[in-house]
Amino acid sequence: MDSRRPPLAPTFRSLPEYVRHWAETTPDRRAFTFVDHPAPHSRGVHRTLTWRRLDLRTRAVAARLAAEAEPGARVAVLCPQGIEYVTGFLGALAAGLVAVPLYPPGLRGHGDRLSAVLADARPAVVVTTGHALAEVRELCAGQALKVVAVDQVPDAAAAGWQPSVPDDTDVAYLQYTSGSTRTPAGVEITHANVVANARQALGAYGADRHPVTFVGWLPLYHDMGLVLSVAAPVVRGLLSVLMDPVAFLHEPVRWLRLLAAHPRALSAAPNFAYDYCASVVTEAQKAGLRLDGVAALINGSEPVRPGTADRFHAAFAAQGLGPQTHCPSYGLAEATVFVSAARPGEPLRRFALDRDALATGKALPARPDDPRAVLLAGCGTPAGQRVRIADPVTRVALAEGEVGEIWVRGPNVGRGYRNQDRQTRRVFGGVFADATAGAGAGAGAGAGAGAGEWLRTGDLGTVLDGQLIVTGRLKDLIVVDGRNHYPQDVEATAQDAHPAVRRDRLAAFGTPGGSGERVVVVAEHVRTTPLADIDVPALVRAVRAAVSARHGLRLADVVLVPPGTVPRTSSGKVSRARTRERYLAGAYAVGSAG
Repeated sequence: MDSRRPPLAPTFRSLPEYVRHWAETTPDRRAFTFVDHPAPHSRGVHRTLTWRRLDLRTRAVAARLAAEAEPGARVAVLCPQGIEYVTGFLGALAAGLVAVPLYPPGLRGHGDRLSAVLADARPAVVVTTGHALAEVRELCAGQALKVVAVDQVPDAAAAGWQPSVPDDTDVAYLQYTSGSTRTPAGVEITHANVVANARQALGAYGADRHPVTFVGWLPLYHDMGLVLSVAAPVVRGLLSVLMDPVAFLHEPVRWLRLLAAHPRALSAAPNFAYDYCASVVTEAQKAGLRLDGVAALINGSEPVRPGTADRFHAAFAAQGLGPQTHCPSYGLAEATVFVSAARPGEPLRRFALDRDALATGKALPARPDDPRAVLLAGCGTPAGQRVRIADPVTRVALAEGEVGEIWVRGPNVGRGYRNQDRQTRRVFGGVFADATAGAGAGAGAGAGAGAGEWLRTGDLGTVLDGQLIVTGRLKDLIVVDGRNHYPQDVEATAQDAHPAVRRDRLAAFGTPGGSGERVVVVAEHVRTTPLADIDVPALVRAVRAAVSARHGLRLADVVLVPPGTVPRTSSGKVSRARTRERYLAGAYAVGSAG
């Protein structure tokens, strides 16, 4: 890798302008590399674009799309993970169109969501690759959609074509939030939003001062994958190395090898991926692996558990992985993605909080060895934006140590939801009951910060010692007898209660009952043990006893289901809402152990 720091770029209004700048100033530097793994256990086949080549391909695709659609029309990106995804996305932006980052048909468990998003976005053009062209055309059959294969657009299409410079308030792309397939919500991210958030991420993780290589397997249709693997490296002119999420899941050591191969690698993964690596990467695979050059590892799952970081670092300490590379972070699609982050090189901030106090909305310290303590990691401080904690009902700003809804303001907050004015006003139009009070409660305070409209994230959290701590999702909160219970805490207890419960593949949620909310756990069993070989009644007793002892909760139902049965969002996290829907519809009747 050429480790020379690229010159600082002037501030541009859009990502394609940055691409053109780097093509003119550092044309032969590598911009994007996709590492394909066509065979089991293969070390990977590398395909690379320089900045000059990236600019050429972006303009060629843009010229073709501009001929197919009017400015402002939407372009659905249904490419597989790879170089073509990058050029298809950037080409749409360069053409003055609105990109809709999605995925090709065939992604297991997400066909309904893809159809729902396409119906909501109503794109004029779909871009894909020659490899996926047939299945994309089949998906679009009977619809007035033009389909363009990115890799079949000739370089000559760029001849004489110049992109128009967008207004930075124009929508660059629609980021559809993961969740229910019935009500897709497309966040309108402007050119200014994505450039601002890329700069915020670069600053938070030190990539604005020191050259890094972005290494990622997160899908590019996901907000964190798109910003960290495309927007941030484009803004700073740094190399981004990509691989397919499936390649990671099949053999996670591939990710670690790429981290080792690129000095000062910066990467991100959800919480489960770190535990996954720690549990399945073998000693033989670790041989010869050096991770002492890793700059930062971002953990963006909610909420981040210190134990996950500890297990990951213990598993790879012998490979030189530094203990201060783990960076718990917080973000959401409505804020483009990044909001708050722990900085590389700083010790992991750990907080042991009293579970009973949390149930009443207070973050009070507890002994870490107390069995009723909740252990959480601090998600650092805001990245160039303001964060407040508010009572979600009264809209009163809360003091440090009080748990409430996380509110955000910054140049990265999107315009709102496409064609959902009422929801936009509710989520993006938060106003404190006392506007002046909002200035003093939270992280990243500034003069007059309480005035104006705030993004209501729907996430619960608090601020302690200047650190943002995420405690859970407001909509997922389980309320029994007036006490709040966080589903991820119940899930953590349940998966530790019996070895046959598959880790991170279970959902706890509340359902209506005659005398109040009933609490249900739906859990997959481990792949290595057939259901017939599991003593299900004993497992259920163990889960019930553990949850009762730790949380004071009586579980109304515990359901053990086959691997792959608990639905996940497009970002790979368990979808409690969809699991609850399936449970109430009777989809888990077989194998239930109430």
